[in-house]
Amino acid sequence: MILSTINQGLLWAILGLGIFMTFRILNFPDMTTEGSFPLGGAVAVTLITQGVNPFLATFVAFLAGCAAGLITGLLYTKGKIPTLLAGILVMTSCNSIMLMVMGRANLGLLGADKLKSTWISVSAVLLVLVLIFYFLNTNLGQAFIATGDNVEMAQSFGINTGRMEVLGLVVSNGVIALSGALISQNDSYADVSKGIGVIVIGLASIIIGEVFFGNVSLFERLFAIVIGSIFYQFLILAVIKLGFNTNYLKLFSAIVLAICLMIPTFKDKFFKGVKLNAK
Repeated sequence: MILSTINQGLLWAILGLGIFMTFRILNFPDMTTEGSFPLGGAVAVTLITQGVNPFLATFVAFLAGCAAGLITGLLYTKGKIPTLLAGILVMTSCNSIMLMVMGRANLGLLGADKLKSTWISVSAVLLVLVLIFYFLNTNLGQAFIATGDNVEMAQSFGINTGRMEVLGLVVSNGVIALSGALISQNDSYADVSKGIGVIVIGLASIIIGEVFFGNVSLFERLFAIVIGSIFYQFLILAVIKLGFNTNYLKLFSAIVLAICLMIPTFKDKFFKGVKLNAK
């Protein structure tokens, strides 16, 4: 049970890392997440049932997520549609696309070869973590970070902020779709409703990691998301063990996220100026 929970935490951590790219760096919520996540699962599962190699199917799922992010980015930067609305439009469209891809609302993987093991989960999350860290330390990545910090300042340095925003949405949703593909293979099925509420799970991983680790370096911050995701899965496991109705897990997820978001406010209000190490 513990190993299974850690495995789930690692796979969901990839979702958190993807959301981090838009939520924390670009500073806007991207609702495309709830469409690209199940889309990745739908594409991967469908291809695997057609006899495609699981690694290739997972890579195609990643590209499908990138395409969803690209459309959201173009609607936002070229169409001047607000980010939230652009994400909702693409998220809604993904539902129909998944039905076209799978031909039904859900599709199973029983008996088919798939990427399902703890080593796959560990390798995948480490690969994503390292690649994101490497990207953010390149000149392109620094331009991307500068865009999120201050758009006007970034433009004054000659950075094409529109391209940076599109790039962030493409990379973010590609990683999110990768998470969806791996989780669907781990669960042995894909479902069009699998994306409902996943943005809350991803944000919980980010916020819990920040609450535990505070101000840390970039790599430590990315690693904190992984730890936060695993811790969150153990919280959900504890809720299940306490006998709560599993139909209400998304409600518990929202409550956990709300509490974590309020912790910094409570710390500032009740413990302002308090120092643990007095000298």
